[in-house]
Amino acid sequence: MYLEHFGLRELPFSITPDTGFTVITRSHQEGLNTLLLAIGSGEGFVKITGEVGTGKTLLCRRLLQALPPSCVSAYLPNPYLAPRTLLLAMAEELNLHVPADCDDYHLLQRVNQLLLHHASTGRRVILCIDEAQAMPLETLESLRLLSNLETEKRKLLQIVLFGQPELDRKLAEPSVRQLRQRIAFHYRLPALDQAEVANYLVHRLRVAGYRGPEVFGSWVVRSLHRASRGTPRVLNVLAHKSLLVAFSEGRHVVSRSDVRRAVADTEGARSPGWW
Repeated sequence: MYLEHFGLRELPFSITPDTGFTVITRSHQEGLNTLLLAIGSGEGFVKITGEVGTGKTLLCRRLLQALPPSCVSAYLPNPYLAPRTLLLAMAEELNLHVPADCDDYHLLQRVNQLLLHHASTGRRVILCIDEAQAMPLETLESLRLLSNLETEKRKLLQIVLFGQPELDRKLAEPSVRQLRQRIAFHYRLPALDQAEVANYLVHRLRVAGYRGPEVFGSWVVRSLHRASRGTPRVLNVLAHKSLLVAFSEGRHVVSRSDVRRAVADTEGARSPGWW
């Protein structure tokens, strides 16, 4: 690819969430602070929403890395599961062995005993659920019932939901109104502004090993911001393709024409304009 041409060690604009490339934007830091505050307060439910590609999975990984040693975490990346299957997946994440013939009642009892054990040793158990908008309504309701497990002092399980805006519409259903009322903390991830886009591009290039002069000028940054709407995932795709165009023509600086060609080849991008 263009790695040698630009003097890079690795691709700077991969769409795979990688905490090594994390750019500490204002919105992501506010989201992380909200999560840590909610967990420290012992709240049962916390919700983070954002449009596709705004970095919810990356924020989830940052949270898991930032949890203190006194926390035990479980991560479910695909919650499109029936209530029992979700409980089994959580038990597996918490290293709880469950016999194959265990019925629902004894399964819940085993989970409760494990949570009580962690509570007795001063540990908090955090369940992070990504793509939460995909959860069936009956599974959401089972989560509420699971959150009823508590001692006289605090909840035995804290649940963090990461989802697209469709999650809010699902939680507006009357059948899960009790769960909605239990969400004490909520944060909505916004898109990046133009200054954040500029910092984002420079930071990822540096992490990937680039040490040369400016690759994305101010007008190119403006074009990329407009075309991506400040969505990191779309921005990564456009920046990657723009670098490919510049590389194919033997240049080390990306032009607005390169961005327009990248936009024409990218679903979900809008015209960056001609000014």
